[in-house]
Amino acid sequence: RDVTGVQTCALPISLIRRLGGTRWLIWLGRRLAPLDTAVQRRTGARVYLISLAGSRGLLLTTTGHRSGQPRSVPLLYVRVPDGYAVAASNYGDKHHPGWSTNLLANPSATVQVHGRTQRVTAHLTEGDERTRTWRRLAASWPAFERYAERAGRHIRVFVDRKSTRLNSSHITI
Repeated sequence: RDVTGVQTCALPISLIRRLGGTRWLIWLGRRLAPLDTAVQRRTGARVYLISLAGSRGLLLTTTGHRSGQPRSVPLLYVRVPDGYAVAASNYGDKHHPGWSTNLLANPSATVQVHGRTQRVTAHLTEGDERTRTWRRLAASWPAFERYAERAGRHIRVFVDRKSTRLNSSHITI
């Protein structure tokens, strides 16, 4: 179990974290993301694939900035006071992920973490806050540094502050 009490796999965590930025693991991660989303939805975010790497995962649901439809994505996170920090690394792609554009257009979202669904308001970090938060994210998943080098862009770092806890039955996904 990890520090939050969530069951994790006994895979060699240090090996997975070292390999996290390799092209083949990125390729695999992209293909597993839809499965991870489905697993998290089905289990209320009690089970998530990223736990195989000994990391914390959440399911972020934003509102599509063009479609207005809910869009869910599994993400790594680190805890911050009153919320969660996430990096819009997009596996080191040149463009920002859609979910980060959605948050810029509408910062209201929901997260599912360990069976709890909560409303959050996203905040794009800047300056010292971004630097501190980025360091924590990179310490939790060292591949973030490789993603930043590969992307050649400023990776957006968001802090999602808790608003109100929701009952899972109130969320339509």
